[in-house]
Amino acid sequence: MDYLMHINGEDVGAELPKIDVINPANGEKVGSVPNGGKAEAKRAIEAAHTAFSSWSRLTAYERSNYLKKLNDLILENQEELAKTMTLEMGKPISQSIGEAVYAATFVEWYAEEAKRIYGETIPSHMTNKRMQVWKKPVGVVGAITPWNFPLAMITRKIAPALAAGCTVVVKPSRESPLTALKFMELVNEAGFPKGVVNIVTGSSSQIVGEMMENPLVRKVTFTGSTEVGKLLIEQSAKNVTKLSLELGGHAPFIVLDDANIDLAVEHAIISKFRNTGQTCVCANRIFVQEKVYDAFVEKFAERVRKLNVGDTFDKSVDIGPLINESGLEKVAHHVQEAVEKGAQVVTGGNRLASKGFYYAPTVIRDVDPSMEIMREETFGPVAPVQKIKTDEEAVALANDTPYGLAAYLFTENVARGIRIIEQLDYGIVGWNDGLPSAAQAPFGGMKESGYGREGGREGMEAFLETQYVSIGLS
Repeated sequence: MDYLMHINGEDVGAELPKIDVINPANGEKVGSVPNGGKAEAKRAIEAAHTAFSSWSRLTAYERSNYLKKLNDLILENQEELAKTMTLEMGKPISQSIGEAVYAATFVEWYAEEAKRIYGETIPSHMTNKRMQVWKKPVGVVGAITPWNFPLAMITRKIAPALAAGCTVVVKPSRESPLTALKFMELVNEAGFPKGVVNIVTGSSSQIVGEMMENPLVRKVTFTGSTEVGKLLIEQSAKNVTKLSLELGGHAPFIVLDDANIDLAVEHAIISKFRNTGQTCVCANRIFVQEKVYDAFVEKFAERVRKLNVGDTFDKSVDIGPLINESGLEKVAHHVQEAVEKGAQVVTGGNRLASKGFYYAPTVIRDVDPSMEIMREETFGPVAPVQKIKTDEEAVALANDTPYGLAAYLFTENVARGIRIIEQLDYGIVGWNDGLPSAAQAPFGGMKESGYGREGGREGMEAFLETQYVSIGLS
């Protein structure tokens, strides 16, 4: 099926060359989208700029009502959205349905937060002055979203932007743009005025380049690699464009000797193998204290062997394909290099015979920091487990990376947990919790994992300007 992008209330791009979207489970084409560029991005930005003057003047209650309608529509159409998601990027259908519901939580949350944008009155130092702080929407927002969560990453970005009074131009990933366009159909059905939400598909360099060069864009929010994030930081200097960046991760998963091992195993499964290990917050490096190391590895591997790999539309399937051949090759290389350096494959460790990009859920033990899998984000269904001795070693190894997005700690000792978490340089920490993300909580990283936060009260602040008003009284 051929899809069209959406600019200023119209479906456009029929005359443009097409980008085919391929199902990674079987290599078959599932649709195509227009290969847009600078001209289409400029048109979308100008439409959003025109719409901003009226959208930003609506009351918070009016904007909230639009978002409430959109939330209802996402939930009503969750099966169709999930089907599209599974077809284009291989996420098992049960997880795709889960993402659709999760995506709706951001719309619901910010529909309510729209009514809670508060200013401030400052006590004046003079009798003839009144001092106030006003909050104003930043303006046109460019939202650049990744392929691995093609719906939730859109709602996490644009729901607070719309609630704040901003208008948006969305650039979805070329690997999974169909979900974004299905979502746009629901935006239209919810009755959003034309130009408030626009979606442009095609060349990343041209579309994102126009976002960064066009002075009408006052804010860009991006989820993706640290390398691209650094380029955006450089490009933002031209117009002093505001940025929110959620970049790469390399999450440590620490299991101390007083942890509930069964709980740690189950949450390691949740964290590591959700979306076939293709999440920026999944457990990439598992550190287990020596006293419980063998027991953890044994139970963990036994649980991994039970993961169901196969047809992505089978609701019992846990593991789908990787997104493409290069992603599969990276996973295979990381495992091979670790084994060559002395690591042992406990289970898995091989590509599966299939038309798609499937790799067996894998556990490898006896890894060390010299191995690439412990230095680079694998983005696949492979769990390396390293033995550690002390709490201090756990902290040192966890922090020994330029990334600082998410970390996980399993201990039943409250004082011990607090002391360790205080030393972890990560924006998100799951303490006895492998799935900490939620619409009402701030999400974002430290160090080279980016800056700014999405979700929670902080997620709204990212789309607001602070204006100080000093009022002189006669």
